[in-house]
Amino acid sequence: MTQKFTILFDLDGTLIDTAPDLMNAHNHVMKKFGYETRSTDEIRNLVGKGAESMIGRSMWNQAKKELKKIDDKEIKSQMVKEFIDYYGKNIANESKLIKGVKEFLVWCKKNNISMAVCTNKTEHLAVDLLKQIKIYDYFEYVAGYNTFEYCKPDPRHLTSVLEILQGDVKKTIMVGDSETDAESAKAANMPFILVEGGYTDRSPGEIYHNYLIKDFINLEKLVLPYIN
Repeated sequence: MTQKFTILFDLDGTLIDTAPDLMNAHNHVMKKFGYETRSTDEIRNLVGKGAESMIGRSMWNQAKKELKKIDDKEIKSQMVKEFIDYYGKNIANESKLIKGVKEFLVWCKKNNISMAVCTNKTEHLAVDLLKQIKIYDYFEYVAGYNTFEYCKPDPRHLTSVLEILQGDVKKTIMVGDSETDAESAKAANMPFILVEGGYTDRSPGEIYHNYLIKDFINLEKLVLPYIN
């Protein structure tokens, strides 16, 4: 059935503040392999392009200080596997919904808005997190880093999900917290709502967006003009 309107959401830093659990998993791996640990704020700047990118960027930050390059793909692969294993077992210990998310999802359902998640988190981890946080049933589809042969910022990550939902790009909004989300939405010709204070090292002024929000409180007021 073709929905009258669709909203696509990023996950980490957009719907759920996952930084504490990501930090714990990251630091577990770094300690095990002899690298520096990171603070929660540092983790927020590393998240957004998947586990492999986060581990790689964290290692490279230290490598620059030590004037050497991390190029051992086997070690990096082991670290990513260890991260995913540990994080999967501790995925919702401290993670919490962004303020107003649950109420907004309820409102969307009441208004027959189709919703899906487009995240660069590994798909099974995204699904498990959504289930543990108890918002999985609000979404018609969850696309992760490994769902397709491409992921954000490739706009096909968004448009492929939209095709599955039988949606219309002209009746779709993307909500995210980083330049990765913004670039994919812009390339897909979708309006983009930026969640302030997300997982990025860029300021809101450096990220493409149509609207800037601090949380999901009263977000329906921004959405209403699009669906009426």
